[in-house]
Amino acid sequence: MIEKVSALHFDHHKGLFGDHEGKNNLLKIKEIKDLNIFQVAKFKKSSVDISQIKIDDVSLPLSNPLVSHNSDIRILWTGPDTWTFISENPLKEKITSSFNDIDFGITDLSHSRAAIQIQGDNAIDVLKKGSPVNFNEDQFSVNSSANTTYNGINILIDFISLEPKTLNIYSLRSFGGSFYHSITDSALEYGYEGI
Repeated sequence: MIEKVSALHFDHHKGLFGDHEGKNNLLKIKEIKDLNIFQVAKFKKSSVDISQIKIDDVSLPLSNPLVSHNSDIRILWTGPDTWTFISENPLKEKITSSFNDIDFGITDLSHSRAAIQIQGDNAIDVLKKGSPVNFNEDQFSVNSSANTTYNGINILIDFISLEPKTLNIYSLRSFGGSFYHSITDSALEYGYEGI
């Protein structure tokens, strides 16, 4: 049996790093593995009313920067008539039963993304160092997402929780190592624990 190698297998390290001594409130950074990620885009010629579509009783978010979710699935608005579906559980059947291939383009992105989670009071400060997103609370808060760049690398940010402040961040797998090192380098100032 072939063992799967995660996107950050050779990059993510566990332990304490940066200015961590004597601090109780360290950032926590971990790789998120084995996610199911699908992109769904409505074709321009389609006349389907997207406001009527639900997956597990979750409606599609209809504008930027909204995220719809339940305990199993997160649906991120990633562009006009385009969404990213993320779950730890299988999604393919749910997606294909809700979206036909005449009206929608469906792409499985699961193995093409590196994913990390950054958690802690200074998580937003780390992202501010490399991303042009307006992270002010009135512009970007819990259940918001953003397609952006981080030090020149395309990423997708999903603001998961406020207590504790938790963000999941996705990059192309081929840029995963560079992105991970860029994030962890920015986190050294605050001290972080790789978990």
